[in-house]
Amino acid sequence: MAFANLLELVGGMGRFQVVSVLLLSLPILMMASHNLLQNFTAATSPHRCLLAWEANATGSEVQDLLKVWVPRGDRCRRFVSPQWWLLEPNASAPNGSAPATEPCRDGWAYDRSVFTSTIITEWDLVCSSRGLKELAQSLYMAGVLLGGIVFGGLSDRFGRRSLLTWCYLQLGAMGTFSSFSPTFTTYCLFRFLTGMAFSGIVLNSVSLSLEWMPTRTRALVGTFMGYWYTVGQFLLAGIAYAVPDWRRLQLTVSLPFFCFFIYSWWLTESARWLVMAGKSQQALRELQKVARINGKKEEGRKLDLDALKSHMEKEMASSGSHHTVLDLVRTPVVRRISCCLSVVWFSTSFAYYGLAMDLQTFDANIYVIQLIFGAVDIPAKLISIITITFVGRRFTQIVTLTVAGVAILANILVPRDLQLLRTAMAVLGKGCLAASFNCVILYTGELYPTVIRVSRRPAGKRAWDWATPWPVWAASWPPW
Repeated sequence: MAFANLLELVGGMGRFQVVSVLLLSLPILMMASHNLLQNFTAATSPHRCLLAWEANATGSEVQDLLKVWVPRGDRCRRFVSPQWWLLEPNASAPNGSAPATEPCRDGWAYDRSVFTSTIITEWDLVCSSRGLKELAQSLYMAGVLLGGIVFGGLSDRFGRRSLLTWCYLQLGAMGTFSSFSPTFTTYCLFRFLTGMAFSGIVLNSVSLSLEWMPTRTRALVGTFMGYWYTVGQFLLAGIAYAVPDWRRLQLTVSLPFFCFFIYSWWLTESARWLVMAGKSQQALRELQKVARINGKKEEGRKLDLDALKSHMEKEMASSGSHHTVLDLVRTPVVRRISCCLSVVWFSTSFAYYGLAMDLQTFDANIYVIQLIFGAVDIPAKLISIITITFVGRRFTQIVTLTVAGVAILANILVPRDLQLLRTAMAVLGKGCLAASFNCVILYTGELYPTVIRVSRRPAGKRAWDWATPWPVWAASWPPW
């Protein structure tokens, strides 16, 4: 008998499962606030060269000084010497030559009408330093990648709940430290560690929730948890609008994780993991607790170690051999599957985050764009579930990627003054990419052979749970 039958015996999808999913979904609501946070904390405001003496000038004097010192429309350079002739009506450059310019020497002045403070205005990440903005986001994503690798392995050694509790604390602490960063270097370091914790939370939240779910409800629970991330994108837009200062915004989205850390101590460790880790007695106690919560106290009382082992004998039998990452490329068939899925994961995540993490390119209200980009995921995921069920995985995958690619590439040809059309095509592309994520998740779980996808540890060896092989998608979390 399989472990799924044991779950049905202690109540199936009962009160315990419902409460667990809700408790594990609450942090996911806040995950978008960290994943897409730099759309707001690193937003670039209109800027120009700051003049050292303009603080002592009156309004009209400032305008005259700007006219003679700062080239019109130039954000990064100023005149070497004042061009007084520009104050004359119908003036033309002396000798017909363009005046000499130089980089800004006294810093920059920023338009603070939308964002009162960002990391751009804090550390002047503009002009020659503008690449540092992308560096900060890249380091965060590098943390997500490394976190998937590190915490994915550690959760098989120390348990889902223990790692999840630690990741809640790490994300809350690193996010808080980020808000008090004195330098850009320390900010990048804390964001890197935040990305690691982000990946660990998603990995272990999904594992812990689905390992307590009966097989028949796992798809529904996975979809339900995915929609919490979608709602989180709406929440991010509201919080960012209410808190325009980047340090306070960073702090606001980080503090809730200390609450998640506190209540995570009452979460129940995966009984399936406990059995595979050789902790059968603890697994039995957890199962009896679940049965009691689900109103199956008598069934729980009848459980003993022999009954537990009989339910797990099929999965225990599959642990006689040890499987590693090399099994993903060991045979021609699996090698071809790994190659195709890696390409799909990379192309989907690359395009998805390329759109979702650079909202300012649309030259529209960034808060409204964030709401629209979050809203499109709702029908996109629903339509993908319908087409996957009634038409098929391959058709859905091909259509969503094709339409997304066409929409994004066509945007290159659309003039920048047609902002409504550009935004509509970007929204269409982002929705198709969200649907593509739904499909490739199913593909990854179904196409890999069971011996690779779900392998168990023999005595004395590590247990690797390939429910979805993390090397393939670790950098793409969350896959909703």
